Amino acid sequence: MGSSYRQFCPVAKAMELLDERWTMLIVRELVTGSERFNDLRRGVPRMSPALLSKRLATLTKAGIVERQGDRYVLTEAGQELRPIVEAVGAWGVRWIGELGEMDLDPKLLLWDMHRNIDHGAVPGPRTVVQFRFSDVPAAVRNWWLVITPDDADVCDADPGHGVAVTVQTPLRTLVRVWRGDIGWSAALRSGDLTLEGVTALRRALPKWFTLSPFAVVPRHAG
Repeated sequence: MGSSYRQFCPVAKAMELLDERWTMLIVRELVTGSERFNDLRRGVPRMSPALLSKRLATLTKAGIVERQGDRYVLTEAGQELRPIVEAVGAWGVRWIGELGEMDLDPKLLLWDMHRNIDHGAVPGPRTVVQFRFSDVPAAVRNWWLVITPDDADVCDADPGHGVAVTVQTPLRTLVRVWRGDIGWSAALRSGDLTLEGVTALRRALPKWFTLSPFAVVPRHAG
């Protein structure tokens, strides 16, 4: 746990644990369903494995997380952080300004998208969506989502299956769609985002994704 604020205030006591760098993002990943170490790493890709292990140990010692075999599961105390994470995210959508270039990460975007899929809307038994980000280095330009009726996998190398739809777009545009800053239809009309594939699949693709839970948060007018 971080250094003490030496205040009896419960906000101060809570923040002694929660304001350590990366801790709330780990809680965010746990709240959104990640339980295994490698899955948690994919949700915080810029965090070192050693530091992730250290933070998980701290959360376990504090009674926020319980280790169950190879899974990290939120305790009752950890589950009570869910509305806090959601409230902080909603506040961030309303009041935090423009995204910087360093905030844009194709790996994190695809990881978030893969857990917000309406599997019932996606044709089976396996559908592959390719993403080509025109404004990122070639080494991280191409990504694939392999979607099955009950799972989805993020690939940074061609999985070798036929592609149903290819999404070509600047990374920033798809991030803005995902956050709810603009809609799929607006991005398509602008020409910034294009879809390649059979017409029926192209038209259906936006309905395959339920978007970020923060996409519906009303924006601050200013």
